[in-house]
Amino acid sequence: MSLPPEKASELKQLIHQQLSKMDVHGRIREILAETIREELAPDQQHLSTEDLIKALRRRGIIDDVMKELNFVTVSNLLEKIESFNSFVLDFRSDQLCHLLCTNIDPTRRYLYLQVLGGKAFLEHLQEPEPLPGQVCSTFTLCLHYRNQRFRSKPVPCACEPDFRDGFLLEVHRESLGDGTRMADSTTMLSISDPIHMVLIKTDIFGETTLVASYFLEWRSVLGSENGVTSLTVELMGVGTESKVSVGILNIKLEMYPPLNQTLSQEVVNTQLALERQKTAEKERLFLVYAKQWWREYLQIRPSHNSRLVKIFAQDENGINRPVCSYVKPLRAGRLLDTPRQAARFVNVLGYERAPVIGGGGKQEQWCTLLAFLCRNKGDCEDHANLLCSLLLGYGLEAFVCVGTKAKGVPHAWVMTCGTDGTITFWESLTGHRYIHKPTNADEPPLADQPKPLYPYRTIGCVFNHQMFLGNCQPSDAVEICVFDLNDESKWKPMSEEAIKSVCAPGATTSLPPFPPLCASTIDASVTSNEIEMQLRLLVSEHRKDLGLTTVWEDQLSYLLSPALASYEFERTTSISAGNEEFQDAIRRAVPDGHTFKGFPIHFVYRNARRAFATCLRSPFCEEIICCRGDQVRLAVRVRVFTYPESACAVWIMFACKYRSVL
Repeated sequence: MSLPPEKASELKQLIHQQLSKMDVHGRIREILAETIREELAPDQQHLSTEDLIKALRRRGIIDDVMKELNFVTVSNLLEKIESFNSFVLDFRSDQLCHLLCTNIDPTRRYLYLQVLGGKAFLEHLQEPEPLPGQVCSTFTLCLHYRNQRFRSKPVPCACEPDFRDGFLLEVHRESLGDGTRMADSTTMLSISDPIHMVLIKTDIFGETTLVASYFLEWRSVLGSENGVTSLTVELMGVGTESKVSVGILNIKLEMYPPLNQTLSQEVVNTQLALERQKTAEKERLFLVYAKQWWREYLQIRPSHNSRLVKIFAQDENGINRPVCSYVKPLRAGRLLDTPRQAARFVNVLGYERAPVIGGGGKQEQWCTLLAFLCRNKGDCEDHANLLCSLLLGYGLEAFVCVGTKAKGVPHAWVMTCGTDGTITFWESLTGHRYIHKPTNADEPPLADQPKPLYPYRTIGCVFNHQMFLGNCQPSDAVEICVFDLNDESKWKPMSEEAIKSVCAPGATTSLPPFPPLCASTIDASVTSNEIEMQLRLLVSEHRKDLGLTTVWEDQLSYLLSPALASYEFERTTSISAGNEEFQDAIRRAVPDGHTFKGFPIHFVYRNARRAFATCLRSPFCEEIICCRGDQVRLAVRVRVFTYPESACAVWIMFACKYRSVL
C-alpha cells in the first residue's frame, strides 16, 4: 500500500526530526567508520549498502529507532524502513563523502587525512562562544594535493577550533605508464609532492584573511605500523609574522587499502634527507649563477643598479624563491573559454596590498597560487602571475613585466608578444589591454609620436616559467623600449638551463605545485535576487529617514537587465553590444513629460550594505535614490556574473522616473 506524496513527505519529516533528536547522525558516523576499518579487506573494492545496513542492525541502531518511532502498521513500517534506508544513503554521501560516496578504485591507493581539531590559536583566546544562529568569524582549511583540491566546513574561530573533517587523497604516479597500477610503498616514497594546506579566516562581513600556509610531508605514514600515523602540525603566520606560531592542528594519516608491506622509518628518513640535500644543492648553484649574472648586468651600465630587476621574491612564508617559479602554463579546462575571459576572471579577484605593521612603505609578499585563490584576493604581482600563467596555457607567448607606474610606484603587469611582432600589455587589476608602439627617441621634438595610453613608466625585467630577461637599454622608460627579446644588446637573458634546474615541474621538492581552478559554487540567480532585495530594503529605509515614500516599479527594474549584461560583455570582450535595444525599451517605458535617470556601478564583492554605502558617496546615485518629485517610481537591478573560484562581478543599476514639473 502506497501513501499520497504529501503524507509521505510529512512522514519523512517526522522521521528526520526524530532521528536528529536521538543523535542518530553521530552514532551512525561512529559505526560506519568502525565498520570500514574492521571489515574492508585489502582485496575488497568497497562495502555495499547491504553491508552497512547489516552493521547498523547488529549494533541495534535500527531497533532503537523503530521502538522510538512506535509504528503500528506493516505498511507504515515498510514506508519508514525505506525512509530510514534513504536517510542512511543520504548520510553516507553527506558525512562520509570521501570514504563512501566515491566508489574507491581498487587499482588506486588513497591517503585518508583527518583533521581532529586544533589548539593554541591564542589570538582567539578571549573569543566568546558563539550563540546558536549567531554570525561569527570562521576558519576554513583548504588542501591541494596532485591536482586534487578540498575545502573543510567552516568552523567558528576559537582558541581550540573544532575541526572535524576527513579528506580522501588519491596517490598515484602520472608518468612511466604507472597510472593504472596501484602504487606500492616504494613507488609512493618517490612521490615528493607535499600536501599544501592553507588556513583562511572569514570575518562576519565576508572578508577573508590568510592565516597560515603549510606544506605537509605525508610520507612518514609509509614507515608507520599498519600505515597509520598521527601528527601535530604547528602552523606559522604569514608575511612579517612567518616566524610566529598561530596554532596547532592534530592530524591523522591512514593509507587505504592498508599497506601490505611498510618501509622502515630509516629508509623514509634517508629518502627525505637525500631530496632535501639535492634541492639545497640546486638552489645553491642557482644562487651562485644569479649573483654572477647580476654582476655582469651591472658592468653593462652602473645605473642598472636602480632598475627593478627582480630575480627572487618572498612568498607568504618568507621564503625567497626565483620569480620564474611563480609562473607556469595553467589550463582552465572548460571554466574559461578565451584569454580575454581569463583576464576578466583575474580582474574580478580582489586587490589587496600585503599588510604591513607600522610605516616603512610596501611589504613585499608574492603568494603561492593556492593561497591567492583561497583568499580570493592579492597584490598586483599575484594577479599578474596568475594572468600570465593562464595566457601561457592558451598558447600565447606571455611574460610578467616588473617596473613602475606614475610617481615611481612599483608595479607588475603582463605582456604578450604576437607572431607579427605586436606587443600587448595586459593590466591584470583592470582587465584593460594596451598596444605598445614605441616612441623613437631620435626623432625631432616636434615630430608626431604615438602617445602611450598605458599607465606604466619604467620596466626593469620580464620573465615567465622558462625565461628571465633584464632590460639593458639606455633608458628603462616603457614608451621608448623596444621589446625585441632576442636582441641581447637590449635584453640580457638568464640561462634557460639554469632556470629549468630550479623552476621546472619536479625540479626541486621545495617548489609548490600549481593547483587546478575550481568551478564557482555561487548560484548567480539566487545571489542576484538576494542582493536586490537587500538593496530595496536599504533604499526604502534611507528614503523613510528623509521623509520620502518609496514606490518600486518591477517592470522598469526588469528592463535594466540588458544594460547590465551588455556592460559585462563589454568588459570581457571590449565589444559594445545591445545598447540600441536597451535605449528603445526605456523610451517606451518612460511616458511623455517624464524624466528617466540611471546609474550603473560595478563591484567584486557581494555585501549589499557595503555596496549601498559606496553608491551613496556618488552624487549622481544619491540624486536617484533621494529623488523628489511627482509620480516618482524607483527601480534597482542586480546581476551577478560568476567566475571560477567563486569570484564574481556584481553589476548594480539604480534608476528612477518622475514627472517633470517646470
